[in-house]
Amino acid sequence: MRCLVGGGVQDSPRAAAKRVSPASWRLDTAAAEAETGAGGAAAKGPRVCFRPPDVMETVHEVAIYIHRFHNLDLFQQGWYQMKISALWEEGGNRTPASPARVVQYEASDVGGDDALGIWKIDDIDNSFHTQPFRIKYARQDIYLSVMVSFNIFNSEEEGPAASDVMMKFELIYAPTLDNGSELHASSATSSAAVHEFRIPHRALLGLHSYCPVHFDAFHSVLVDLTLHIVYLKAGAAKSSLKVHRFVPEQGLRPTSYHIVKALLTSRKMLLEELNKISGAIGKTVEDLDVADLNLGKYESFNPSKSWLPNSSKVFPETGKGVGQLAGILHDFLERPNDMVNGTDDSLLYTLPHEELFELFLTLSGQLSLLWNAFLKFHRQVLNKTKILDYLHDAWAIGRKAEWSIWTIHSKIEIPHRYLQSMSDDSPHRYSLRVSGSRKFHDDHVQSSASRAELHRKSIAQMKINPHYVQDMHIYGDPSRVPVVLIEQHVMVVPQHSSSKDMASNVSEQKDTIVVPKLQGEPLGHHLDLRLVRNQWLLLDPGADCLMSEANEDKTSGDFKEMGSRLAGEVVAFLKKKMDKLSRYGGCKELKLSFVGHSIGNVIIRSALAEPALQPYLKNLYTYMSISGPHLGYWYSSNSLFNSGLWLLKKLKGAQCIHQLTFSDDQDPQNTYFYKLCKLKTLENFQNIILLSSPQDGYVPYHSARIELCPAASSDTSKKGQVFTEMLNNCLDQIRTPSSDTRTFMRCDVNFDQSNQGRSLNTMIGRAAHIEFLETDLYAKFIMWSFPDLFR
Repeated sequence: MRCLVGGGVQDSPRAAAKRVSPASWRLDTAAAEAETGAGGAAAKGPRVCFRPPDVMETVHEVAIYIHRFHNLDLFQQGWYQMKISALWEEGGNRTPASPARVVQYEASDVGGDDALGIWKIDDIDNSFHTQPFRIKYARQDIYLSVMVSFNIFNSEEEGPAASDVMMKFELIYAPTLDNGSELHASSATSSAAVHEFRIPHRALLGLHSYCPVHFDAFHSVLVDLTLHIVYLKAGAAKSSLKVHRFVPEQGLRPTSYHIVKALLTSRKMLLEELNKISGAIGKTVEDLDVADLNLGKYESFNPSKSWLPNSSKVFPETGKGVGQLAGILHDFLERPNDMVNGTDDSLLYTLPHEELFELFLTLSGQLSLLWNAFLKFHRQVLNKTKILDYLHDAWAIGRKAEWSIWTIHSKIEIPHRYLQSMSDDSPHRYSLRVSGSRKFHDDHVQSSASRAELHRKSIAQMKINPHYVQDMHIYGDPSRVPVVLIEQHVMVVPQHSSSKDMASNVSEQKDTIVVPKLQGEPLGHHLDLRLVRNQWLLLDPGADCLMSEANEDKTSGDFKEMGSRLAGEVVAFLKKKMDKLSRYGGCKELKLSFVGHSIGNVIIRSALAEPALQPYLKNLYTYMSISGPHLGYWYSSNSLFNSGLWLLKKLKGAQCIHQLTFSDDQDPQNTYFYKLCKLKTLENFQNIILLSSPQDGYVPYHSARIELCPAASSDTSKKGQVFTEMLNNCLDQIRTPSSDTRTFMRCDVNFDQSNQGRSLNTMIGRAAHIEFLETDLYAKFIMWSFPDLFR
């Protein structure tokens, strides 16, 4: 492998060589064959015939700033490096783009035993390799601080790129040798994971975006990248505003007008982004202070503002209501008037060739000046972090809008009359309950599944906006991404004067030193909820997470005992953190959140009723329940699963199964679940999120959502009365007045199961129950849509 190796190259020899683009040479195969037929001994193959570059040869330059590699959840210690390549999709094939320049804009912090070699460019496959670095522990940061740019050339005949570009990020791994930390040159490396992004061809005219790379569920990392794209005249290595004289013999092509239009668009977008960035970080681009960036007599060719993206939509306010979501979403769907068509075609086509060429050179010079000024401005020590933060914040705000393609938002109301009638002993109790609630004769499970499937079909027909980077984990097949139905009800309750004083005092203490997020998943392995934990850490990097192990391999006993063990584990974790923080001034604010899956949610609620956790109830913040049987297994409609539970009770006699099925006592009002629902385990949370899936047959749908089901609504027996009382007790806790606004959401997740066929897992509903643990897309959609609930 022939490589260029270095640490701070502005314009490498390889980049200069590649500026003779593929469009500037031709293979004269016919001539070679003719010479061979004539007996020419020297011609044994195709002859490469070079000609001068096209007059309007252009290039899309894609600059990738690799700031930080953060290890979230890599399973193996060892040596890692990133391999980056840009692939131009054309005619079903992928052609590699050329690495053009590399800049080590800050000394890498990888040193000593943790560094091996330096970055390199592979001439064989046109890829860039970062410096190898050693990963030793979780949440380790490696600051790479390197920029690589790729060039995509276009001849004048081709015009601006009409094909998308795939950015491929590959994680390369090599184990550490047993006899030392160094990596031997002969050690075999392997590709551990790949994360791809599509850059639509229209975005190649100009784009400035944060682009996080995570690889996959088994190699969870965060690579902080910023992506910057510009459309330039090829070979414009140095800025120049000099206008050359048009040579008629050179001629122009019909595509020349399209090229000038694209350059006008690229210039406009680059100016707009420079304005936004300099304004956001409070610094001007000094290199442009005295630059003349007017187009002179061609100023009328500036693209009209009517087609430019509205800044209030590109960076929407987080406070927008659900009703305005369709307007925000509009920006992420393709519009008929795209950016390329923004210039007045008729006016531009009236220009004679000489003036068109003059405008081309003027635009080329200005774009070169702007682009080089931006690159210099970006890599300045004080600017790079601020620019990264600005682009990250803009990206984070846009998540709710972009990912709303896969979410359906609606408002819910817990009917007052329904709740009052539930606790009323009047003879009209049941008629009031039915009239004040949903139409329970409709099968809500089927209704939810049908809505999601209909939405999934509409996604397949959507045209996604071609001006944004597309994560192929999501956009690889958009119709197979989970669809989430979000029902939100925010309860604002009157505050007492003492509550107001407390809120005021907390807000004055601006530093939140520690925000523990305690994940309670006792079913299976303690790492089962690691994907949700990783998403939480991406939203709140300062959070401390406890992955509960207290009940691992002990989930067949009494829920009260399991809750007691979890409470003890949580208190020990908190005390350890508090003791550590006391050496640094103590903890000014504590937010305690819980996440549970399946019966882990029952154990969490049992733990919250334990005396050991009572001092911390005032600190409860967010509770996310993932498919939790909060109302037990009464009225379960899954006959296969019910048969399995009956068999387990007979063969194993597991106490928790008896409690789940209300067979732990002959009197339903003496059962564990009835007593648990009377305990105040929910009312202290500021945010409650209940996740369910109509495809999940392991947990009754109504039990996961804490709502009435058709079977219970028509049951006038004591069983129905006890169930109604349990439901009422839970909902009363959620409606309990609080010192803050309480957010209550029910989220239905519909997974694509088209590839799984009709298997036993899908028939009994196990596939969806396990899917909650094996994918994080649904959690990503919910958590990034409501980030304040997880910080």
